[in-house]
Amino acid sequence: MKRQWSIFSILNYIFLALVGFSMVYPFIYIVVYSFNDGKDSIMGSLYFLPRKWTLENYAQVFENARIWQAYKITLMRTILGTFLHVALSTLMAYALAKKTLPGRNFVAFYIFLPTIFSAGFIPFFITLQKLQLINTFWVYVIPMLFSFMHIVIIRTFLQGLPEELVESAHIDGYGDFQIFMRIILPLSGPVLATISLFIGVTHWNDWFTGAYYVSNKDLIPVQTLLQEMLTQAEAFSSSLNRSAQQGGQTVSASAGGSTPESLRMALLVITVFPIICIYPFLQRFFVKGVMIGSVKG
Repeated sequence: MKRQWSIFSILNYIFLALVGFSMVYPFIYIVVYSFNDGKDSIMGSLYFLPRKWTLENYAQVFENARIWQAYKITLMRTILGTFLHVALSTLMAYALAKKTLPGRNFVAFYIFLPTIFSAGFIPFFITLQKLQLINTFWVYVIPMLFSFMHIVIIRTFLQGLPEELVESAHIDGYGDFQIFMRIILPLSGPVLATISLFIGVTHWNDWFTGAYYVSNKDLIPVQTLLQEMLTQAEAFSSSLNRSAQQGGQTVSASAGGSTPESLRMALLVITVFPIICIYPFLQRFFVKGVMIGSVKG
């Protein structure tokens, strides 16, 4: 049976295609810019293919020792921070999902209260300073161990599991921790993958913590380093514009070489690439976990 194409369907597909293209094209432009000669890119008019192919931008990025150290810090904080966050959130959600937990409503309200009120930047900085977390690796991990939203999603998911599973396990002599490890965790794959993606992307993309709470260059994550390169690229562009206006000269692109802007584009591709690779494997869990964790209950 042939499909009937209405005017609305055609316009709808065209509109969605344009919206999708508007979202994808910035990534295409970044990749094209990163593979183009830096000085040649200043001339503009780069759209879908590099005008002057080069790997010099990536070579200079990987030759920088700060890049490798920043990548190491980012990987460590993402892996460790995601694991601890998911582990603690799941344990708390499992406890709050039990109707027999004494003071369950008070505990739920207690962890919900900080989501309403925020003391602000300065009190938070003083708290980190008193805990001796400033300028340490743990400033990336410990403040992000808690998320009320993630606990609620996991708890709602656990409340949707059949109670007969837990009751039969109790009859077989299992304790709460054994039930959690052998029954709850294997059944919670979709929601745990969803939460892992949420917090993992948050850790990976966070530049604010490294910029304001860390001064040690060896502890700077790659996103903070990218932000510094962005500032340098903007200053470089402003300097070129002032030189061109004052001296009446144009920037020559005949000589090959990288610029802060082209290096930033190469670093941006390297930074985003791991998340793009991981997301397709978690997408099916992501959709299922969000729907179950937010609709049921």
